[in-house]
Amino acid sequence: MFSKSRSRLVLVLSLLLILAALTALILPQNSYAEASSQTSSSYSGISPKYVFLFIGDGMSFPQISAAEMYAGALASPSEVKTNPLDFTGFPASGVASTYESDSFIPDSASTGTSIASGFKTADGIINMDPAKKIKYDPITRPLKAKGYKIGIISTVSLDHATPAVFYANQESRNNYYDIALQLANSGFDFFGGGGFKDPNGKNSRLQNPENALDVARRNGYKIVNTKQDILNLTSKSGKVIAINPELDRDAAMPYEIDRKAGELSLSDFVRKGIEVLDNNKGFFLMVESGKIDWANHANDAAASIHDTIEFNRAINEAVKVYKKYPDKTLIIVTGDHECGGLTIGFAGTGYQTFFNKLQKQTMSYLEFDKIVESYRNSRTQDSASLEDLYPQIKAAYGLIRAEDPDAKNFPDMVLTDAEIQRLKDALKRSMVKSSERKLTSAEQLLYGSYEPLTVTLSHILNNKAGLSFTTYSHTGLPVPVYAIGAGSELFNGSYDNTDIYKKMASILKIK
Repeated sequence: MFSKSRSRLVLVLSLLLILAALTALILPQNSYAEASSQTSSSYSGISPKYVFLFIGDGMSFPQISAAEMYAGALASPSEVKTNPLDFTGFPASGVASTYESDSFIPDSASTGTSIASGFKTADGIINMDPAKKIKYDPITRPLKAKGYKIGIISTVSLDHATPAVFYANQESRNNYYDIALQLANSGFDFFGGGGFKDPNGKNSRLQNPENALDVARRNGYKIVNTKQDILNLTSKSGKVIAINPELDRDAAMPYEIDRKAGELSLSDFVRKGIEVLDNNKGFFLMVESGKIDWANHANDAAASIHDTIEFNRAINEAVKVYKKYPDKTLIIVTGDHECGGLTIGFAGTGYQTFFNKLQKQTMSYLEFDKIVESYRNSRTQDSASLEDLYPQIKAAYGLIRAEDPDAKNFPDMVLTDAEIQRLKDALKRSMVKSSERKLTSAEQLLYGSYEPLTVTLSHILNNKAGLSFTTYSHTGLPVPVYAIGAGSELFNGSYDNTDIYKKMASILKIK
């Protein structure tokens, strides 16, 4: 009896194996590739001459979707319609995992290392292994050795984590002075955008450190920091460090929502970078929109959206090169991780969104922080009143009281009693300097490390628009990858972020 049962089992298994083999012969091969999420990192074509890598820091599917829905709402207020960002229409698209060596929620140093060098590492480490003993070469170094010119642009400081992974090796992303020295000694051709957080080495361990920009000058760099000098740069300018004349307290460019007419944008730096790097052997240009991340850390949806839309404009500067040299150009667009846990949806708005309400916001959280700081310096905690700030709140966020003359015209922007109470509670905490502020655990969940009144205003406007955030930190979401040009087909499918490096290395014949 037992042997008969076993014989039947063997027969059934044999039939299943034969059926599987026949199915594999009948079905198209790509069905299996899609099912197993496999993707190729092998390229045998001609390497592109002009290579662009665009990284939206903190940008994943939610940030892209929010920007597209916002643009669609403005263009077609009466319809549910998106206005797609141009790069999302690139012919190749994929999705990359973002986890680091010891956490599913990574930081920019570890994810940047994965993209630039192809290795997993731990939080805060720049191009080194988790034990901080082995140094990795980013793809830019062998490309420079092959004759490519190298350019690095960022809206945040040039010694920040994402730009740094393309030229530095450091145990900590916070070694800003050491990172700046590596930039000055890199020999790369164009750096543009933000400034430097510690160029004089005040926080370094060195005695009498030399200014990093002086080191750069000695190494042949031309340093420019006025709009006209930057616009005057050409392919004959040599090695250049172009620092935006308008910088915030973190040596970063202004948020796009705060940028004044006539001030340089990320698009301007990309356009100029292309011109400076132009040469017969080609170039590799990495461009980071770094403040998408910062806006989402602060739960400022409007600031994130405006920076994402400007990021799209900057990418279109590279598309102009592609249209001129389609067989010699490769453009890759991705994010390093998601930030903020941005969600298209809020319990209070059900199945509806109202992106047009975000148009009422006229400044970033950083600019409104200045208003709060000024008010704090002129009042005591006991004398502070939300009534004093209603005009500024209306001008910055479009939020109004029921008694406001515009309440009848904009009833959806009227603050509820519960929202007003939230703002009053937040103002009390904002009237204490951050250095002296002691928040309860519940308040930390409400405000994070941000100005309580400002972040509460952001939350209220976000929620009225039908958006919400889950964290002030990063999340473990995967990121999209888009590509066009020579070798772009390799970026289709699902893969790890280290594979972005492997695909670039294969396309550019880097071993």
